[in-house]
Amino acid sequence: MIKGLHHAAYRCRDSQETRAFYEGFLGLPLAGALEIRETKTGRATETLHTFFQMGDGSFLAFFESPERPFDFKDQHDFDLHIALEVDEATLMFMFEKGKAAGVETRGISDHGFIRSIYFRDPNGYVVELTAKKPGHEDAMDPATNGAAAIVARWTAQKKS
Repeated sequence: MIKGLHHAAYRCRDSQETRAFYEGFLGLPLAGALEIRETKTGRATETLHTFFQMGDGSFLAFFESPERPFDFKDQHDFDLHIALEVDEATLMFMFEKGKAAGVETRGISDHGFIRSIYFRDPNGYVVELTAKKPGHEDAMDPATNGAAAIVARWTAQKKS
């Protein structure tokens, strides 16, 4: 059985810039760093793998690997974003902190079951901070929210 998320890993341009954002700005402590000199298949590499710990014990991780080409670009929210849960007070605090720090900050967006703000990290990824609203559990309950029917309807419309 899957117990939960250990880490989600992304590429980064520069590990120190990434640390400044995730640890310095967002407050996620740098929990680990691995210098990888050889892959499991025996290929030589120069890669740094970093881990930033979240409050639930899971991690956001990054690979800096200058030898491996990667298309860093500003991601669109629909293509790729990282959503992290906070409480309402933290959401408001971080919104003001982002504006004051000159970090690209968007929001506050009300999605009905959550409220969200959005930042852009130094790698071009969108980072969403989201606070649950009353009714969140009902909105995310597949027994009552019709999620399977919505996906089936969407799929049927694509084929026609």
